[in-house]
Amino acid sequence: MNTTLATTITADPTVPAVRITREFDAPPAAVYRAHVDPELVVRWLGPRRLTMTVQRWDAETGGGYRYTHVGEDGTEHRFFGSFHELRENERIVQTFTYEGFPDGVALETVTFTELPGGRTRLEGFSLGESFEARDAILVSGMQEGVVEGYERLDEVLAD
Repeated sequence: MNTTLATTITADPTVPAVRITREFDAPPAAVYRAHVDPELVVRWLGPRRLTMTVQRWDAETGGGYRYTHVGEDGTEHRFFGSFHELRENERIVQTFTYEGFPDGVALETVTFTELPGGRTRLEGFSLGESFEARDAILVSGMQEGVVEGYERLDEVLAD
């Protein structure tokens, strides 16, 4: 594996947040599009063992989303949120809620920075309501889903 494509996930020690950094061998426009086009999102978001279906996907400032991940055993995990701001090829600000924990709304910002050679650095910042909520997310399988999802995104971007 190319070590420059490693996903870094860290818990911020000062606020209840998670920071994610990942580089992609694709330009910001392609990485951004893969985050806002529902036909692409279902191909990469989350671990391979889950199938994603989209119930709503209005990727625009003021829009919203709702989707379901279904496990091999039929277990469903539902998520929803609002798109606060979409700045094409630069930034996405959204809320994120796991339906099983409706009081755990996170505010997420993802930025896309152009790097030399047509590459992109993605930086994510997810601010939760408490350190306890943040830590529960970290042990929930989120790390597996993010790492494997970005490996799947590499495949989508290569197509």
